[in-house]
Amino acid sequence: MSTSLTVIDAVQNLPAALGPDLTAAVDLAKAEKALSTRKAYGTDFRIFKAWCDAKGVSSLPAQPETVAAFLAAEAGAGVKPSTLSRRVAAIRYAHKLAGVPTPSDSERVKATMRGIRRTYGVARVRKAPAVSAKMQAMVGAARDSLTGLRDRALLLVGFAGAFRRSELVALDVADFAETETGLLITIRRGKTDQEAAGRTIAIPKGDLACPVKALRAWLEAAAIETGAVFRPINKAGTVGASRLTDRSVANIVKAYAGRAGYDAGAFSGHSLRAGFLTSAAAKGASIFKMMDQSGHKSVDTLRGYVRDAELFKDHAGAGLL
Repeated sequence: MSTSLTVIDAVQNLPAALGPDLTAAVDLAKAEKALSTRKAYGTDFRIFKAWCDAKGVSSLPAQPETVAAFLAAEAGAGVKPSTLSRRVAAIRYAHKLAGVPTPSDSERVKATMRGIRRTYGVARVRKAPAVSAKMQAMVGAARDSLTGLRDRALLLVGFAGAFRRSELVALDVADFAETETGLLITIRRGKTDQEAAGRTIAIPKGDLACPVKALRAWLEAAAIETGAVFRPINKAGTVGASRLTDRSVANIVKAYAGRAGYDAGAFSGHSLRAGFLTSAAAKGASIFKMMDQSGHKSVDTLRGYVRDAELFKDHAGAGLL
């Protein structure tokens, strides 16, 4: 089965007489979700379908009792509640595409998920933010090689733009415009911009570590004039034409955290984005300005970064000992 949900049973069984118009409609409906989301949903639905096939029950349409039993079995096997929440969403999406009632919204399924979270849920371990001081140390560990120039630019642009990994690797040369005060970057599509309306952010020049200079140095050294900005480099030092993967971003962040003397395992690709937001909050930046940069749609999501940055500010226990 395809990971993009292109061969879900009920979609295949729709009347063939509707012809190419039906195919186009299904493709447009699937385009509602980002490719990465569709791939994850496809994997989740395959797992659900395999479990249903083994039990001799229907996966699509599925009954609420079937989904609840599946979730209980998965939780008992050690699958994380967050993963199970995504599988519930995948089952809902499959039924939505097929035009049949979804069992995911039933009270039985909701109650099962609540029970799973209470029984198996643990606090999520957040990765360390690459805050300003750590970022400067990480960038300082980059060598003056072609790979070092790329990695320095990736780290600084990723941090200063508060980019998600997927947004960072999707950047093209045409998305950048250099001005006297910094960079203007067009983000053509993001996690919270599924309709590809796009948005433009600004990255100011830096004093101690400048993302503008770092980006310019990388593009000139790699002779990149069009296409993907951040690309793989082989062992011979040849720059490829393809893009880095989001996994590569995580590996680069971890590698430079380790070189700078930090625990590499505590960092991830998200550390760049978290580092910017935590650093901005510590400096007292407006939460709305932070949202403009990061693309967050909810203030509640950003409150966690602000809280982390202000844990010791005006602390109730300050001066008691």
